[in-house]
Amino acid sequence: MSREEIKKNVGYKAAELLENNMLVGLGTGSTTFYFIERLIQRFQQGLKVEVVASSQQSFVQAKQGGLNLLDIDRLSSLDLTVDGADQIDSQKRMIKGAGGAHVREKIMASMSREMLVIIDESKIVKELGKIKLPVEILPFAATATIHHIEQAGYKGFLRTNADQSLYITDNQNYLFDIYFPTFISFPEQEHQKLIQIPGVIDTGFFFNLAKRVLIGFFDGQIVIKQ
Repeated sequence: MSREEIKKNVGYKAAELLENNMLVGLGTGSTTFYFIERLIQRFQQGLKVEVVASSQQSFVQAKQGGLNLLDIDRLSSLDLTVDGADQIDSQKRMIKGAGGAHVREKIMASMSREMLVIIDESKIVKELGKIKLPVEILPFAATATIHHIEQAGYKGFLRTNADQSLYITDNQNYLFDIYFPTFISFPEQEHQKLIQIPGVIDTGFFFNLAKRVLIGFFDGQIVIKQ
């Protein structure tokens, strides 16, 4: 199977796990797109769910599909958040944020009774690292914030769009993508170093949030890891 077919299989399978009267957080990303696509189909077939979106991209897809969208500012908890990951290790520690929505995704996951992570097998790693770690920073004094990040020993670049304009998150902030050339032995320590820098809002590290992981394999098999 192609990677796109695996993503669709996993996304559709995740949508089949939903039950009536659930309040569901919609993640962001290519695999989550298929989850929302199938959720819309199930909703049109009679499934009763209400949703909140982690990004403008997911919001638009859900709205166009007719899903019942709620204002997250009026909520204190969710039944379930379904989202993807860029990397995940055996301890369910993750790097997320390739889609630029990791801060909102982390908030939604933390207010959910369960976070269901949907991935293809290529996202499973023994150790996190050797990819970009997104760090959301305030535009105010961004040059100084980046200087402090670099002084702490990190190298990276402000994320840009295809036209080379600065990428702006849905929170109206910048993303500074740090590249780790080696594996990260102690990701929790790296997160703490970064989060203490004034101007840094959050990193793409996720700890102690994923409960179940739905994994799609290239042979078509789908496995749920508790």
